[in-house]
Amino acid sequence: MIQQVDDFRSESAELRQLLNGLMDSDWTRATQFKAWTIDDIVRHLHMGDTMALASASDPAAFTTLMADIQAERKKGLSRIDETRQRLNGLGGRALLQRWHETAERLCDALAEKPADTRLKWAGPDMGVRMFTTARQMETWSHAQAIYDLLGVERPPASPRLRNIAEIGVRTFGWAYRNRGLPVPAVMPSVRLDTPFGETWEWKASDSDTVEGDAIAFCQVVTQTRNVADTSLLVCGDTSRHWMSIVQCFAGPPETPPPPGTRHRSPR
Repeated sequence: MIQQVDDFRSESAELRQLLNGLMDSDWTRATQFKAWTIDDIVRHLHMGDTMALASASDPAAFTTLMADIQAERKKGLSRIDETRQRLNGLGGRALLQRWHETAERLCDALAEKPADTRLKWAGPDMGVRMFTTARQMETWSHAQAIYDLLGVERPPASPRLRNIAEIGVRTFGWAYRNRGLPVPAVMPSVRLDTPFGETWEWKASDSDTVEGDAIAFCQVVTQTRNVADTSLLVCGDTSRHWMSIVQCFAGPPETPPPPGTRHRSPR
């Protein structure tokens, strides 16, 4: 079994612990992420895990599910409205239980896959390591909006954060191609310091660099913070442009949040 499966399972468990402590009224509160409620965020994660489970266990079912979702979207439904409709308004603790059960089944299915397995997704097929990391990244990034809304400080970062930093670096070219822009010939070097004493480095350019806190870098590449709201040191034209369009997740181009709009609320 690949390490990323344990990391994804732990990421889901950490979010579940936070959600277990919610009041019933919390589930319908709007977050700073597109005014999605906590219900909306967990529905989105649940549908992502449901799609991933289909891909990992029954590729034909995945293809059918994707076609059905796309047909509904063509009717003019937004992504979140389509999910609300598909889940018949499932919310609160019943949603929490359904999401948790699906995430566990997904982890079990991924744990059985050989490391060289490739899985279908909405975009290009992905190797099982990157596929699993993408689910961890989605869970980690969307959880941030819930922590922010509740004014709760996240638990200390663990070494599994490396997976999210890795996907942030590896999608450098994707951020440009997704916008129809030419990919710079050389990507910036990235050097990150962690709260647990490790330093992570991806060496490429000597003139363009992104350096600083690993958590801040992960927040920026997942668009949960604007780079201006972090202490990251960004040097060089390519680095500055990358940080202005950075996007490590699939889907149409998304604009990072404006400065000051994503932050931890006072309790």
